Amino acid sequence: MTRPPLLDLLTEREAAAGITAERLREQIATLTDQLTAAETELAELAITRKTLLSLTGHADPAAPTDATVASPAYQQILAVFHCATAPMRAKDICHTLGTGTTTKDTENLRAKLKRLVARQILTEPEAGLFTLASPPPAA
Repeated sequence: MTRPPLLDLLTEREAAAGITAERLREQIATLTDQLTAAETELAELAITRKTLLSLTGHADPAAPTDATVASPAYQQILAVFHCATAPMRAKDICHTLGTGTTTKDTENLRAKLKRLVARQILTEPEAGLFTLASPPPAA
C-alpha cells in the first residue's frame, strides 16, 4: 500500500522544520556563549579599572559612595546591567556571571538585587524582573 502524497509532503516539511530548528538552536547557543563572554569581559574590565584607580590613589568619579554597592560583587552585577538591553531575571544574571544557578545561588543574587532596588539603583518593573533605574531628571 502506498502512502498518500499529502503525507509525503507533510513528512518532508517536518524534516525541513526539524533541520531549521536544530540550526537555530546551534546559533542561539553560539550567540549565548558570545554574549556571556562579552559580559564577563565587561565585568572584569570594570573590576580592573577600580583596582588600578585604587592602586594609583585616584578616585573614580563614577564610584558609588555606598560601601555595599562599591563591593566587587555588586559592581559585577551592575556591569551586567550596564550592557544589558532588556530587564533580566536573577537566574539570567547568575548565568552571565558564571556563578551557580541553583535555587540557593539565585536567591542569594535576588537578595542583592532587592538591596539595589531599595537603594533605587535598580527597579523591578514586574516581579522577579530587574533593570537599571532611570537617572533622576536634572534640576
